[in-house]
Order: sequence, then C-alpha cells, then structure tokens
Amino acid sequence: MKLHDYFRSSACYRVRIALALKRLPYEQSFVDLRHQEQAGAGYRRVNPAGLVPVLEDEAGSHAQSLAIIEYLEELHPQPPLLPGDPVGRARVRALALAIACDIHPLDNLRVLRYLKDPLQLDEAARDAWYAHWIALGFTALEASLAGDARTGRHCHGDTPGLADICLVPQVYNAERMKCDLAPYPTLRRLAAAARALPAFEAAEPGRQPDAAA
Repeated sequence: MKLHDYFRSSACYRVRIALALKRLPYEQSFVDLRHQEQAGAGYRRVNPAGLVPVLEDEAGSHAQSLAIIEYLEELHPQPPLLPGDPVGRARVRALALAIACDIHPLDNLRVLRYLKDPLQLDEAARDAWYAHWIALGFTALEASLAGDARTGRHCHGDTPGLADICLVPQVYNAERMKCDLAPYPTLRRLAAAARALPAFEAAEPGRQPDAAA
C-alpha cells in the first residue's frame, strides 16, 4: 500500500494512526501542502480534488480519511476500530464525524489561506476564526463525552477506536495554534491516553520523514 501523505495534515494523521493500530505496512509518498504540490497536475491525476490523503493498493485509489479507515476496517477487521454493536458504532461514528466534518473543515489549511489572501484577514483575525470553531466544537464534544458512561479510558470504552483516531489530530492542531484547552478536561485526558500508545506515537507529525523538510 502507498499513502499519499503530509505530516501535518489531520486527515493523513488519522489514516497513519489506523494503519499503525492495524499494523499494516505501507510506503509514503509525500505531498508538501506548504508548496501547494497538491494543486499540481501530477497529483491531480492521483486525486482530482487535490486533497490528501489518498491510499493506493492493488484495488485502486481511495480518498477521504474516514472512507479509507472504514475500508481498512472491512479488509482487516482486527483489531477493530468500531464497536461490535450497532448503537456503539453509531455513537463512535457520530463523534468522529463531529470532528472530521464539523470542526476540521473550517480550520483546514486551504480555508485559512483563503482568509489570508482573498479576504485579507490579518493573523490575529485568522487565529480568532480558528479558536472560535475549536471552542464551539470542543465544547459540544466535551459535554458528549464527559456525560456518557460509555466513555472510558478512551472515547468508547477502554480500547482506542475511530473516535480517538479523529480526536488526537484535532487536539494536536489546537495545541499548535495555542488554543485554550483548559475547559476540556475530558478531551485532554482522552487525547493523552491515546497518545501514550505506540501506534499513536508512531503516527505523530513530528515523527514523519517529511517533517524535517
């Protein structure tokens, strides 16, 4: 398998965690978002949307991080990233989608670039935009997770899964942008527990070969 990857992409980070949890070998092909390599004709042939990640295997090319993770889950069901019961799976998917669809897109690099260039927002205004959407999303997540008995050492019970895979990259980004995470003790606890695991450590942005570049 080949993963078209960028070390600081939240979506790529999710897929790296899933691959590491399932102990699946893969090679990395690096797409430098800082230099807009994703917009080039070569990469557009890989993914017309110009987004990372893309996972390539003998079956073809697969885009969108959550679709990739569920694809891996179907092909390699052990260890499972989703609970065995429909209600549990619905809860975990809802938590993951709240991050991947409600929070992350508004603070994505291409959105921040659009705020800076066409809309000419200064750095303080862009940081305020970022912090606003993090606070809105994290407040809801904190309430959902803290108030549910199904939350354990990890987002759903004591085994890491899809929700943790989405949470950790978003917490990493919020920390990098110096957002105030004090109001979210449950999110901080869950992220810390997951980050202590070898699979999450191996997927960290700073440990990727393209981080040094």
